[in-house]
Amino acid sequence: MIEVENEREYVFSLDIGTRNVVGTVGYKDEDDNFKVIALYSIEHESRAMLDGQIHDIGRVSKTIGIVKEKLEEQIGFELKEVCIAAAGRVLRTVTTKVAYEFPEETVVTGEDLNNLDLLGIDQAQHELAEGDERYKFYCVGYSVMKYFLNEEVFSNLEGHKANKIEEIIIVTFLPEDVVDGLYSAVERVGLSVANMTLEPIAAINVAIPENFRMLNIALVDVGAGTSDICITKDGSIIAYGMIPYAGDELTEVIVQQFLVDFATAEQIKKDSTIMDEVTYEDIMGLSYTVKAEEVWKLTDPIMEKITTEVATKIKELNGDASVAATFVVGGGGKVHGFCETLAKKLDIMKERVALRGEEVMKEVEFLQEDVKKDPLLVTPIGICLNYYEQKNNFIMIHFNGEMMKLYDNGHLRIVDAAMQAGVPTEELFPRRGAEINFKVNGVSRMARGGFGESAVVKMNGQEVGLKTKLIPNCDVTIEGSTEGTSANMTIDQLDEFQNSTVSFVVNGQRITCPKFVEVNGSLEPGSYIIKEGDDIETRGFYTVGQLAEFMDVTVDKNHEIIVNNRVGDLNTLVYENFSVEWTEGAFVPVTEDYLNDEEEEEEEAEFDSEAEENVPYRPNTPLTNEAATAINKQSYGSIHLKANGQEVTLSGQKDYIFSDIFRVIDFDTNVGGGRTVITTINGNRCGYADPIHDGDDVDIHWSED
Repeated sequence: MIEVENEREYVFSLDIGTRNVVGTVGYKDEDDNFKVIALYSIEHESRAMLDGQIHDIGRVSKTIGIVKEKLEEQIGFELKEVCIAAAGRVLRTVTTKVAYEFPEETVVTGEDLNNLDLLGIDQAQHELAEGDERYKFYCVGYSVMKYFLNEEVFSNLEGHKANKIEEIIIVTFLPEDVVDGLYSAVERVGLSVANMTLEPIAAINVAIPENFRMLNIALVDVGAGTSDICITKDGSIIAYGMIPYAGDELTEVIVQQFLVDFATAEQIKKDSTIMDEVTYEDIMGLSYTVKAEEVWKLTDPIMEKITTEVATKIKELNGDASVAATFVVGGGGKVHGFCETLAKKLDIMKERVALRGEEVMKEVEFLQEDVKKDPLLVTPIGICLNYYEQKNNFIMIHFNGEMMKLYDNGHLRIVDAAMQAGVPTEELFPRRGAEINFKVNGVSRMARGGFGESAVVKMNGQEVGLKTKLIPNCDVTIEGSTEGTSANMTIDQLDEFQNSTVSFVVNGQRITCPKFVEVNGSLEPGSYIIKEGDDIETRGFYTVGQLAEFMDVTVDKNHEIIVNNRVGDLNTLVYENFSVEWTEGAFVPVTEDYLNDEEEEEEEAEFDSEAEENVPYRPNTPLTNEAATAINKQSYGSIHLKANGQEVTLSGQKDYIFSDIFRVIDFDTNVGGGRTVITTINGNRCGYADPIHDGDDVDIHWSED
């Protein structure tokens, strides 16, 4: 809002051009027509601006001050805020596509579209920074070329339901010094910037209404220092451009040829467009009268050069093709022969290149009687109208101790400042610690790290959130978030470990044990800390020794260990529902130093004698597991049979039962997913405890149901 007088909102704009400054004050009425209540134009006293860029801020500010004062005299109240437009030879445009996906189907709001625009501007800023490091650029305008709703082209997304919205956006940038110069010039006379746009954006708002933008049309704003160009097609603006050639090029030729100062040459140029003869006085004080044709003959070569450059730029922006028509605005376009020559360069009919003035300002009314609708006024009026269309000025803030200027569309939040400042996203939100990836029974698993602390965000000393709206000149500080602890998980935390058990019957009592776990092929306890890349498997059996250890008992090795009614040892494997009988007792395990050399020789001799007689060995002292296994292998024979189609051998026992095949084949009875295990001997169904013999054909498999 610029000014409110008698409950009316007035808009004040300044078109700060290379040759003159035009000030306009007006408002929109109830019928959406724009009424200009005051307008004042004045030329710079000297060449304080070149090619649309301020070179002498003090002199330009002085001119602005005069315009402001004259307008205030006309309207009777003080002007405090102003809308401006930028131009300059170092213009950059970036066209990019951005998307936003909602967590669930959502009705698209205006706020969503503003956020999408900000994403596009931010992405364009990063793309520009990657390609040009000589300047620090600021966004001075943008146009949405196309919207997409769930990947389908839509003209307007607001109010529609969507899972995903996208847009193709063209964003325009100028260097920091161009923007800063404009801000400084208006601030010196007590004005603050309410809105800023690009000159061709302002001009197109007046010269090419939206209903014309389906056509492939070029708009050329020929000023004093630059010729600004934009292209429309398929309902949107598709490109912006600029060439550093315009009216001043023509004026400088007149200066040299007629030996006059710049202001006099400018007047000669203007008079030659409306008069048959031009009268002037040179620097020697001599007066001359020349025909307008002589001025045209002098300026035609320069006009040819400018139109060639403009036509070349139009074709470049339009994909190396000409346009259907071209509208020309600005004082430079009024030069004799400009439109006709440009049409020739564009290879289109001369009627399709025309000056736009009164015919495009039908909805604009000048309340001052002496003001005539003219191409010179298209851009000044457009700057005013752009205030209603796109409030997109810049605001200044302090961010972590540094001054920052941000492009503002009225929806800037602290997170936007953080993004422009280059704060990494991971420092804005709580960060998880490192994760662990591993496998359990062949299935990939992941354990996540813990959350860290959120970023500490303050504005003007008060703790706020990242979505807090920015206010001009505020002081923002962000202390980055922290990373959480790394993932830490042990085997006993796995569901497979906690909920997976195996039961045995020991001395008539049922004992339930957790399944053993192998990690990378090695047995590990429940306290084992899982590491990145570990391969974990649960095991559905115990050895007798492991079972005893779990029960915290000592097995008396002087007595037989019976597994499913067969003699076993501490290394015998026991599976679900196997029965085990043993005698508990205290004993001292055999170690390497338990016997001296002489006793060892006697023990070995006794072992050999007993083995030869095929009599079960009963030593006076307990045996090691290795010795017990050797006794079994010596005492009993072996059998050869087929198990699941493979030739296998069982040895070390007098008799064998079906469950003994688990010693020689790999079959996990606990991974069936609810299916039944089918066991057969020679094709006949059997149980785990059924005897097997030499030459049998045994099979174990999962049922199909």
